[in-house]
Amino acid sequence: MVDIWSGLVQAAWLVGTLDAELLEIALRSLKVTLSALVIASLIALPLAALLAVRRFRFRRTVIAVLNALMGLPPVVVGLVVYVLLSRSGPLGVLGLLFTPTAMVIAQVVIIVPLIASIAHQSIRDLWQEYHDLLISMNVTQGQKIRTLLWDSRRALLTAALAGFGRGIGEVGAIMIVGGNIDHATRVLTTAIALETGKGNFALALALGFVLIALAIAVNLAIHALSRTEREGRW
Repeated sequence: MVDIWSGLVQAAWLVGTLDAELLEIALRSLKVTLSALVIASLIALPLAALLAVRRFRFRRTVIAVLNALMGLPPVVVGLVVYVLLSRSGPLGVLGLLFTPTAMVIAQVVIIVPLIASIAHQSIRDLWQEYHDLLISMNVTQGQKIRTLLWDSRRALLTAALAGFGRGIGEVGAIMIVGGNIDHATRVLTTAIALETGKGNFALALALGFVLIALAIAVNLAIHALSRTEREGRW
């Protein structure tokens, strides 16, 4: 109990004094996850809208696959990305393994199905309301998709936040493709695992505090930017 209390005090001190190592790891973690979130959203949101408005032969199969991939084990994603980016892999010539870029790729693969599946549910419900109106206006497929994405933006915000939460807390795939290299690819989750294994509970707890604070801060910032509470549509 004394060790836990001592660790909490030291963790609070590291956070309060903005420890350089702690700050570096936190900023790198935030950069990697936000980069992955932007890329994943650019892929997942249009895909979700397309699946809602367009009917094609294997549409139900694609939706089922997306839903199934939501539960894809991250370590498997890490292994696949590792094989692709390794020297003997098809993308090995790019030299991306054990770099932040490889970590972004792994996170994109993990969170795209999650964002797309959640977004599809919301856009599909909105499409049922807008269907007759948009058909009568004789708009193009692209205009339908843009309209649905814009009018369901608050629901899509929830999907994006779910993706951010999944990405910022990921450790298995990130450890495999990033290597947890100090001053290069070490992020909050991998650093917590490392410091806990070393018995450095103070730094591990401090990193944990920062991880929780970042998740909360990003959620609040995005909600504030979208002005959901001001418009009475929280």
